[in-house]
Amino acid sequence: MSTRGRLARRLIQLYAGLALYGASSALLVEAHLGLEPWNVLHQGLAELTGLSIGTVSIVVGAVVLLLWIPLRQRPGLGTVSNVFVVGLALDGTLALVPDAHGLAVRIPLLVAGVVLNGAATGLYIAADFGPGPRDGLMTGLHRRTGRSIRLMRTVVEVAVVVTGFALGGTIGVGTLLYALAIGPVAQLFLRVFAAPAASERGTVVAAPSPGRAILRP
Repeated sequence: MSTRGRLARRLIQLYAGLALYGASSALLVEAHLGLEPWNVLHQGLAELTGLSIGTVSIVVGAVVLLLWIPLRQRPGLGTVSNVFVVGLALDGTLALVPDAHGLAVRIPLLVAGVVLNGAATGLYIAADFGPGPRDGLMTGLHRRTGRSIRLMRTVVEVAVVVTGFALGGTIGVGTLLYALAIGPVAQLFLRVFAAPAASERGTVVAAPSPGRAILRP
């Protein structure tokens, strides 16, 4: 495949992954069984401000991106795109999906949301246009403090969950399922989507990187 063809493929993969991430997050919102950590915060802030959860996601993403400056992190196209595309896709999907009633509908929505979120994570990370602002915050803290990425992720996500819950965000079995499943699911899809591109560039898919280390449970 030509260089231009690889670039086009990566761009499609990036924006498809970000849009799917927002859509899958909307499914978790509609399931009403608990959200992923950052969306607990976004939902809590949405309740407080009256803004949509997607709009809050964009604002929080922009604020987190500003925190990259003292951490000396450099954003990429994927980083900036993440701020806007995920929030827009989240609000757009919520506007289209009808309210879910009954566990017979909400449980499948929850499972679909987690699986699709993992697929979306694999798509946009494998596109290799830079980490999302929240992932970059964790890797930046890792570099500046010398602490493990796993520890930085735990500290940051516990803080956002506690804050979001205090503001009215939803935690529940979905939050626990997400925490347990997203690492393995995202790692699986990262291999699926990264393997062809990596072989074309002559790199090793299994080679560790800060972005991928975030996905490890």
